Amino acid sequence: MGSNSIVSNRRMPEKMNCFDLSPNSNSDSEAEEVHVLAVDDSLVDRKVIERLLKISSCKVTAVDSGWRALKLLGLSDDEEEDKSSSSSSDGFEGLKVDLIITDYWMPGMTGYELLKKIKESSSFREIPVVIMSSENVMTRIDRCLEEGAEEFIVKPVKLSDVTRLRDYYMATREIRSAGSGINVNKRKLQESF
Repeated sequence: MGSNSIVSNRRMPEKMNCFDLSPNSNSDSEAEEVHVLAVDDSLVDRKVIERLLKISSCKVTAVDSGWRALKLLGLSDDEEEDKSSSSSSDGFEGLKVDLIITDYWMPGMTGYELLKKIKESSSFREIPVVIMSSENVMTRIDRCLEEGAEEFIVKPVKLSDVTRLRDYYMATREIRSAGSGINVNKRKLQESF
């Protein structure tokens, strides 16, 4: 693979003209906004991904650890909470997010461990999780995809990567809405395009 590779568990459709995915396609911009939880221990990488997501018209909540992400989602254990955060209450517990993008290699809890905890949760298992890493290690990539990661992106993350993720999410959300609340399996959905 090249220096910036993407490995995906899904197949993108050649055309997606059945959906208008432009940021101004709906008069209610809140309905179009994708809320992304970005998790990275590196301040520089976190700011870069946050900026790219905001340019792509996404609402972003950025945190510096897997434990902090679990706390924001309302999934943390009390004993682990004390290890990861000096603040016991930040007002975000039970946060609703549409997509989670996380670094793989972080101290305390890896992105892989975060992925497993999210996929074990009945409340969050359907939320797409994207793993990113500066290391292109095939066994690591395969393990993440097998555990349920939507994609694995090799850093540096580019605007085109973020825009594609947003567009795919918007397409799956549109199909879910059209199905009157029917739960759509993302991996089966990709075959229907």
